[in-house]
Amino acid sequence: MQQFAIRGNPLEPLEQRNERMPRAWKLALITGMALFWLQALSALHAEEKLEVVATFSIIGDFARQVGGERIELRTLVGPNADVHVYEPRPADAIALAQADVVLANGLMFEGFLSRLIEASDTAARVVELTEGADILRDPLGGHYHFHGDRAVFHEASFDPHAWQSVANAKVYVENIASAFCEADDSGCPGYTRNARAYLEELDALHEEVGQTIAAIPEERRGAVVAHHAFRYFEDAYGVTFLAPQGISTEAEASAADVASLIDDIREQRAAGAFAENISDPRLVEQIATEAGLTLGGTLFSDALSAPDGPASSYVELMRHNATTLGTSLAAD
Repeated sequence: MQQFAIRGNPLEPLEQRNERMPRAWKLALITGMALFWLQALSALHAEEKLEVVATFSIIGDFARQVGGERIELRTLVGPNADVHVYEPRPADAIALAQADVVLANGLMFEGFLSRLIEASDTAARVVELTEGADILRDPLGGHYHFHGDRAVFHEASFDPHAWQSVANAKVYVENIASAFCEADDSGCPGYTRNARAYLEELDALHEEVGQTIAAIPEERRGAVVAHHAFRYFEDAYGVTFLAPQGISTEAEASAADVASLIDDIREQRAAGAFAENISDPRLVEQIATEAGLTLGGTLFSDALSAPDGPASSYVELMRHNATTLGTSLAAD
């Protein structure tokens, strides 16, 4: 049997053995252990992600473009879903409670959000992304109050669909980058870099949409949709939209509203009618039939399409809407 010699006394106290250990070995051991723990802590830190909640799919896409893989994203109202009528679930309150940042449109678009924030008791910063955007008021709203013989007009609420203008979408992106930098300082260079690249993409998109709409003859730039979600698109690119419903799909159109709209269609010579991805198309189909219009396809208003659909990102949404309008309205 082969014999192995054991150097030193295995029963020798550790303190005595350490005293005989060369100083260089001690330094190497300490350095190695320090590097091991630094790498372990670095790996642990790298796995931590910024917890982000976006209220609906379009904002979720903006957040992903800016945050990339550094964020953990939860979107409350998903593709093809209507924010106006959404009812939050217990899982949504849990998501808000765990969030670092909550991204919302604001302008009372997410009617469910205030009570959800209260139910979740979240400590997250809630960021309204329309802050600083060019905001329009609802032109169909407003009312008078009478004080004695004097009539005082109260303006309508703001139109919340600001993302339908690419210029406003850029403001959303800038606000997201600022919020992420504030919540995650070490990740700020990456957020800033991502936002800058995406803003350049949005500049190109704005030009593309403008060129597509400019190719439609001016006398044919009129369209019928389900609700007034496209006023910012109208203001930015020059298509007139008529709708039986106001800025919210919660409002039901009466027979009188439909009759008045058909008169407007004939007066303004709208050239096409379009369904919306978040709404039942039957009302628009009925109006199109009565007004002698052809249904020209589906526009994406308040939500993206499913991932395998034609508008699974904001860029694709705007491109799809412009192309659909251009193809249908330009045709005689």
